[in-house]
Amino acid sequence: MTPEEFRKHGYAMIDWIADYVDDAGSRRVSPDVRPGDIRRQLAEHPPSAPQPFADVITDLEKVIVPGLTQWQHPDFFAWFPSNITYPSILGELMSAGLGINAMAWMTSPAATELETLMLDWMHELLGLPDHFRSTSDTGGGVIQGTASESTLTAMLAARWRATGGNINASGDTTKLVGYTTSQSHSSIEKGFRIAGIGTDNMRIVPHDEHFAMRPDAFADLVTADIAAGLTPFFVVTSHGTTSSLAFDPTPAIATVARDHDIWVHVDAAMSGTAALAPEYRWVNDGLGQADSYTTNPHKWMGINFDCNLFWVADRSALIGALSVLPPYLASEAAKSGAAFDYRDWGIPLGRRFRALKLWFSLRTDGVIPVQAMIREHVRLTHQLAERVAADHRFDIVAPHPLNLLCIARRAESVDQANTMTDALIEASNAAGIGLFSRTVLDGRSVMRISIGARATKAEHVTAMWDRVIEIV
Repeated sequence: MTPEEFRKHGYAMIDWIADYVDDAGSRRVSPDVRPGDIRRQLAEHPPSAPQPFADVITDLEKVIVPGLTQWQHPDFFAWFPSNITYPSILGELMSAGLGINAMAWMTSPAATELETLMLDWMHELLGLPDHFRSTSDTGGGVIQGTASESTLTAMLAARWRATGGNINASGDTTKLVGYTTSQSHSSIEKGFRIAGIGTDNMRIVPHDEHFAMRPDAFADLVTADIAAGLTPFFVVTSHGTTSSLAFDPTPAIATVARDHDIWVHVDAAMSGTAALAPEYRWVNDGLGQADSYTTNPHKWMGINFDCNLFWVADRSALIGALSVLPPYLASEAAKSGAAFDYRDWGIPLGRRFRALKLWFSLRTDGVIPVQAMIREHVRLTHQLAERVAADHRFDIVAPHPLNLLCIARRAESVDQANTMTDALIEASNAAGIGLFSRTVLDGRSVMRISIGARATKAEHVTAMWDRVIEIV
């Protein structure tokens, strides 16, 4: 492809993307396909000669896009939002066009310094505690790919601190135990596996009737583990679980953890973004006592995937756990502490220039549109909850302080109710009413209605529920 062809096709693709985003609701929200349907429509073998770019776009439009789940659709109510905005798309394009590797300050100084600045901007906009800011004596933030990466990274830093750094040489994790609840994200268990702790040493702390961790049960488990000669080293609290948006009582959990030098990691993958609106800053409760914190602008803020923000109170533990310094990566800037080398703050060496899309978005759109979107989604959720609560055929099975409503059918027995709820989810998805996801809360099948797509308005929620109750 020549530069002239790149310009021609690039202009056309920008027009295509603008039309696609602007018309997000015109397609079916979930594809009507079976495994293998997409592949059968594409060439089985690579082309023997270059093909016209127009042919590629034709296949994109006729085969690929119809086989996609439309996450930007106004009737997307599944899992969690994954919003995009035009500035973030342009930032992603610019990052690809610049083609740099942001692994260290010396490999692209501006990439590192812009990333540090963006974490401080977001620190300010979210109202986070001072000890997470890069200008503090010990803290700082970094952009990871996902919250899963941040959780694992926090676990490795906690592992390093608990062993006085000996873990790097010995690899001995047999005495370490960590804590979470059955409601936490699946990445927590995956992190315990990858970090070599193992699920046998992962304690599941009982939760209360609101699906939040019980501090008394956490304290009892810690006491029992210490008595057994084990070393409690890590606890994850969730500020908005995926299943039900439950909020663990981090202040009380952190009080217990501090008495035993247990690392407190707070996972606010989606809900942390709510703090952009000052009235929802309660989602930050307990962060002043946390060792690390993570949230995803690529969910409810409109920064396209992937963009996860991760802060630590003690960056020395992070660097101690993850820094490996061959001569070809050494620099005086990092050695002196004058600059961060973000290759030491996460798993990969190579790093994308993710800070650009955050910078583009904050510079051109600002946070006011995001605040308005968050407030509207919360309002719509509460409005829908009023309709559900007034219908004797349904139960609301979890608190709904923000933008997730968990509902279930009522019946004479739990088994019967579960069957009816599962059937409702399947029928609603099949009918194209919207896209909904299922979870299980204390044995009850639950229909999750997550209101977070940027294009979702009041009329979409009203029409969705009108159609749902038609098929009950």
